[in-house]
Amino acid sequence: MRSTRKGTSTVARLFWMTLAVLLLVTSALPAQAIGNRAKQRKLTDTQTLFTKAMRWGEFDQAWGVVDPKVRESRALSALELSRYEQVEITGYSEIGSMSEPDDVVVRVIEMRVVNRNTMAERILRVRERWHWDDAAEQWWLQDGLPDLWQGQ
Repeated sequence: MRSTRKGTSTVARLFWMTLAVLLLVTSALPAQAIGNRAKQRKLTDTQTLFTKAMRWGEFDQAWGVVDPKVRESRALSALELSRYEQVEITGYSEIGSMSEPDDVVVRVIEMRVVNRNTMAERILRVRERWHWDDAAEQWWLQDGLPDLWQGQ
């Protein structure tokens, strides 16, 4: 009986020591997890804003989510903007997404685009690259607005 009691106390001590170590290790995680959750929430909010802007034909608003460096180097001309106004996005579905190093998230989208003049619908696959800007605490779309004509 004595050995059982000794074995039980050793098991109990081991249990409590393991629990204490786990509590110490996990107590450092919440601060990082909160930061990651906040960053993830901002990504979701920004992508939702962009998706809605594209779906409702608010291309100026969608352009505002594009990385400022890209906006500066590739400003939209009046002709390009008028081309966007000739189409209607009837579908915008996320097929998948994946994280890359350096706070980059890639999202693959299936878009349904209707030409308002011909009423012809096309289905496109678009790859969006989003990156986190620490200074602005903002996610930006790296690639600019999608090429709805794919070279046409």
